[in-house]
Amino acid sequence: MKSWSAALLLALALCAPALAQYPAPPHVPFTPSNGIDANELAVEIANKSGPVLCAEKDNVHLDFTSSAVRGMRIQAVHPAYIGSIVTDKWAPDWTACDMTRDPNFRADNSRRVTFWETPDFWLTGYTFPSFWRPGTVPVRAGGRTETGLHLVQLWMRFRERAEEVLVFYPPDGYWRARPLPFADLRWTAYGSSFLVGPVEVQERPIVALKEVSFDPATMTFTLEFARGGSARLKIEKIDQDRIALDVTYSGAMPAGLPFAAMRSMYATEFNADVAKVAWRGKGGEGWNESPVMMFKGGPATEIWAGRTAPSNHNLSAPDMVFSRFSGGRQ
Repeated sequence: MKSWSAALLLALALCAPALAQYPAPPHVPFTPSNGIDANELAVEIANKSGPVLCAEKDNVHLDFTSSAVRGMRIQAVHPAYIGSIVTDKWAPDWTACDMTRDPNFRADNSRRVTFWETPDFWLTGYTFPSFWRPGTVPVRAGGRTETGLHLVQLWMRFRERAEEVLVFYPPDGYWRARPLPFADLRWTAYGSSFLVGPVEVQERPIVALKEVSFDPATMTFTLEFARGGSARLKIEKIDQDRIALDVTYSGAMPAGLPFAAMRSMYATEFNADVAKVAWRGKGGEGWNESPVMMFKGGPATEIWAGRTAPSNHNLSAPDMVFSRFSGGRQ
């Protein structure tokens, strides 16, 4: 897990200028889709998770595959117990972790750059001293192009401070999202990651990107894939309950690769970012539920992955919901 992003967030948020006050909407827990849509699309979900002792390794892995998919919605939603949190926990747990064999590419120089901004949103990129893949993917926004970035953060003005709501890693195609802090909480943790595009394995699951561009007018990221084709990721909603991202694809994934994946961690029920899943089949009037490590996979039109009990790891991290799979022209 890329837990060090939390430390960057905390340090930068403390330095943020005074920001405009925003009203706080009431919390609405995640509500599964109501009713049955005869045209809803089921996709194949494969559970490739495996046991691990290290709480900083992404051992939870769900692949999403369908040649018909041209769109979906991804949501990061506060967990059901968010209102009971008094003291948050987000410190990394390196117990039983050995990272010495991980690939390591050194960068020419470290830097931090804000390369697009408005009064309410801005993009900040980082080049670290080293990363597990080289930073060669150009990122474009507002007429400016940056190359060599390992991490890009989308920040938002909210309640007199800066909030990081979305982050992506251009070298490997990983994304993480979170809602605005719930109620009076001043901060909440990141948790699970997700991949958008043709998922392949190069040491670990990745999406190889050719370039990423951001359109401020529509709040949309366009992802050009090294394997061909593209996707658009539009920020549809951000509030104190959830962040909703609508994804559209230019076509089917090459070589039958998954069109998306979710990556997370599970050591035990009390030390996990994802412990359970719930899913609905096409035309299903009820939901199926399972511990994530026992989930057998299969076709689903909607899936939730998260926690119903508090965890020692990233206590306030959001649950993830993948839904509204659609085919045809977008």
